[in-house]
Amino acid sequence: MNFHVMTLFPEMVDSVAGTSILGRAEKKGLISVEAVNIRDYTADPHRKVDDYPYGGGPGMVMQAQPVYDCYKAIRDRCPEGTRTVFMTAQGKTFNQKLAGYYAGFSDVIILCGHYEGIDERVIEEIGPDEISIGDFVLTGGELPALCFIDTVSRLVPGVLHNADSAGDESFQGNLLEYPQYSRPEVWMGRKVPDIILSGDHAAVDRYRKEEAERRTAERRPDLYAKYLAEKPPEPKKRKRRKKPESGAPGTEENS
Repeated sequence: MNFHVMTLFPEMVDSVAGTSILGRAEKKGLISVEAVNIRDYTADPHRKVDDYPYGGGPGMVMQAQPVYDCYKAIRDRCPEGTRTVFMTAQGKTFNQKLAGYYAGFSDVIILCGHYEGIDERVIEEIGPDEISIGDFVLTGGELPALCFIDTVSRLVPGVLHNADSAGDESFQGNLLEYPQYSRPEVWMGRKVPDIILSGDHAAVDRYRKEEAERRTAERRPDLYAKYLAEKPPEPKKRKRRKKPESGAPGTEENS
């Protein structure tokens, strides 16, 4: 999978994309992260890409033409069906379900804004999916873009060492992840739950599911409500009353 990041600060993207799981995935050829400098597409001799906003107001606005020329240069060498994402606080909130959607594409172009924003006309011309990572404002789109890349990359086959890891993490099926334990068995007087050490895999699975449900209900009732709506608990089976035998007290016999 290929990520093409349109940015004014490519070094921010490169410094993170080349490390840890992302870096190993790149070396294996499972993903690629290309940081494209928007300044390379300006006609200004000083590589300027911003100007004062019409109508007044604080700060500067990124100009339409450099952004569009950068986008076109990338889009022209990408396959049909490539998605474009604009990281903006005004966008749809990113979540695990959306990450799974974007993991299905071979190429994604990511536009990172800066300053007071980007000339609205180029946003209208490109028509990107507008994505936010939360209800807060950052200096630029590079950090949200890296969050997007990291989350989506984990769903690309082969990126994670354990193929089951992505399926067991928080937000899968609207549940938070169950608690995890490692050695030693006792630490600071706290013992690993006996059931985890039992070796009974079926019992461990049941315990983990129960803990995931309990934790989600306590910490994210909004998610738990979605979980129940999509997968309501099975009703408890009622015990069937045993029919009394013919002639037993409390019954009548036909004569």
